[in-house]
Amino acid sequence: MLVHPQFDPIALSLGPLKIHWYGLMYVIGFLGFLIIGKMRSKQPGSVMNPDRVDDMMFWGAIGVVAGGRIGYMLFYNLKGLLADPLSLFHIWDGGMSFHGGLLGVILAMFLLAQRWNLNVFQVSDFVAPLVPIGLGAGRIGNFINGELWGRHTDVAWGMVFPAVDNLPRHPSQLYQAFLEGLILFLVLSWFRKRSPPVGAISGLFLVGYGIARFIVEFVREPDSQIGYLAFGWLTMGQVLSLPMILLGLLFMWWAYKAHKA
Repeated sequence: MLVHPQFDPIALSLGPLKIHWYGLMYVIGFLGFLIIGKMRSKQPGSVMNPDRVDDMMFWGAIGVVAGGRIGYMLFYNLKGLLADPLSLFHIWDGGMSFHGGLLGVILAMFLLAQRWNLNVFQVSDFVAPLVPIGLGAGRIGNFINGELWGRHTDVAWGMVFPAVDNLPRHPSQLYQAFLEGLILFLVLSWFRKRSPPVGAISGLFLVGYGIARFIVEFVREPDSQIGYLAFGWLTMGQVLSLPMILLGLLFMWWAYKAHKA
């Protein structure tokens, strides 16, 4: 039976300045976006350039943080938000939602597409294959912090999270890092090289993330303030992922249909 190492959430202390592991994971995600994004922006036929990648990273980061926080409070802690609206700004208490962050990024991409006179899918198709870098890093940050743990299990790799209880649980953070991070990055990178029609990459991202998240939710402990929504297994994460899958399939269908027309 494995035991969570209970890492110190603070990676480095420089006097009064404390650098947290989770914050470093965000930095890794943003740096990965910048480095690989600028490399791809220089490839023949790219509608992007290094300066535009900088803009996407800056406004995308704002969308991730603002959307992630607002989404968490609306989707997972609405009762707390209504009781204390100022809790929206209590980011030190934790609480970020991927689905909220995604909506924030979509808004940023839409505004940038308008500024650059591009189809929004031209922007999102460029961004989508880079997003799994941050997703994977973020899930590693969740694991280091010992948060968002899985449900009880008897599998050989079950892990005890001492801060929770003494029962072995699925290390669901690592499952998500593998599926949402590594696997989704590889699939989207492969698909991008096949020169799919505009919109197809964005659609595949939505489908891929939605399926990965829906599956892992079966072994991830639901948020305590919400629990299961129905059937003794349906979670908020699954409810929010279903529209992503359906919308992604619609985008891919539309992209290939428009390409053939």
